[in-house]
Amino acid sequence: MAYSTTTVALQVVGLLLVLTAAAASATTGSAAHVNTSCVTGSAGATVSIGYGGARASAGAGVSLGSGVYQATCPRAEEIVRAAVERAVAADPRMAASLLRLHFHDCFVNGCDGSVLLDDKPPFFVGEKTAVPNANSLRGFEVIDTIKAELERECPETVSCADLLAIAARDSVVVSGGPSWEVEAGRKDSRTASLQGANTNLPAPTSGVATLVQKFRNVGLSAKDMVALSGAHTIGKARCTSFSARLSGARVSAGAVGASKDLTFLQSLQQLCSGSAGSALAHLDLATPATFDNQYYINLLSGDGLLPSDQALAASPAGAVPGTDDDDVASLVAAYAFDASVFLQDFAESMLRMGRLAPGGGDDGEVRVNCRVVNSSS
Repeated sequence: MAYSTTTVALQVVGLLLVLTAAAASATTGSAAHVNTSCVTGSAGATVSIGYGGARASAGAGVSLGSGVYQATCPRAEEIVRAAVERAVAADPRMAASLLRLHFHDCFVNGCDGSVLLDDKPPFFVGEKTAVPNANSLRGFEVIDTIKAELERECPETVSCADLLAIAARDSVVVSGGPSWEVEAGRKDSRTASLQGANTNLPAPTSGVATLVQKFRNVGLSAKDMVALSGAHTIGKARCTSFSARLSGARVSAGAVGASKDLTFLQSLQQLCSGSAGSALAHLDLATPATFDNQYYINLLSGDGLLPSDQALAASPAGAVPGTDDDDVASLVAAYAFDASVFLQDFAESMLRMGRLAPGGGDDGEVRVNCRVVNSSS
C-alpha cells in the first residue's frame, strides 16, 4: 500500500497555524507534575509520566501505586514481560490482543479482571459472550500461562486485573512504543456484566459524539479517547467491522464512510470479497507491527480502517472552536505531526484508564485462576 507523503503534508500544513496553540496546550496543560520517571520509545519520544503522588485513588476504596509487588513478588513484572515477549514472538498480533483485553476490562465496571471470567450457564453469564467480545477478544490462554507462572512464584499475590495492566504496557513496549510505570493494587471482581459489556464498549461504527460520550461515561475525556484510539496503530480487524467503509455509507452521526484514497478502498474490497466478512485487515497498513503515530497520518489521508477511526479526522460542519468535535480533529493532526506528543499522551491516558475502579463496595479478591472466582468466595 503506497502512501502519498505530499498529500499528507498538504493536509497537515493547512491545519498547522490553527493547531499550534492547541497542540502546546495538549502537551503541557494536562500533564501531571509529580514523579518524572522518564522512558524512551523506539519512535524517538522520551515520555515523562506523572503519577499524582505516591499512590493514586481509583475510587471504591482501591488505592494504586508503583512498586506494589517489590516486596511480595519482586519478579512479577519480569515474569509478565518475558511471557509477553514470547507470545508476541510466536504471534505478532498478540500484542494488540493483550492491549485490547485491558481496555475491554476497564470499560466494564472498572479494571477488575471481570472480562477474564468464563461463563457458567445457566448460573453465570459474563462478558466474554457480549457482542463486542464474542469471537473477537483473544489472548486468554496467554493470560492463563502468565498467571500460572505467577502463582508458582508467589501464590495468591498478583491479581488478574494487575496482570492485564502490566501485559498491556509490555505489549506496547515490545511493539516499539513507550513504557510507563504501571500502577498496581487492583483486586479481581467476583462477578461480571454482560449488559455492561454490550452497553459501555464503543462500536467500530461509532461517530465522534458517541465515542466522546462513551469515554465520559467512565470518567475519561475526549483527549483520552483520541490518544487511546492510537492503539489501533497495531492489530487487525475483520471485514465485518469496516463494511460501512467499503460501501461508502455513512454510519452513526459524525462517522465518515468514504475514503479519499480509492486504491486503499479497492484493496479492502478485494481482501473482503468472498470471505463472508471473516478476512482480517491491518488497522494500520503502513507500519502494522510498530507502535507509532502512523495511525493518525493514515486518518489525514482518509485511510482509517474502521468507520470510528476515520470519524476522528473529520471536523463536522459548523463545529465550534474549543468544542469536542473541533478538538478531536485538532488532536489527530497534532499527533500526526509529532510522534512524541502522541506517545506521551497515550501513556498518560493508559494510566488514567487503569485507575477506573469497580463500584458497589466489593473489595474483590486475588484469583488463583483468572477464569473463575476462588472457591472459598
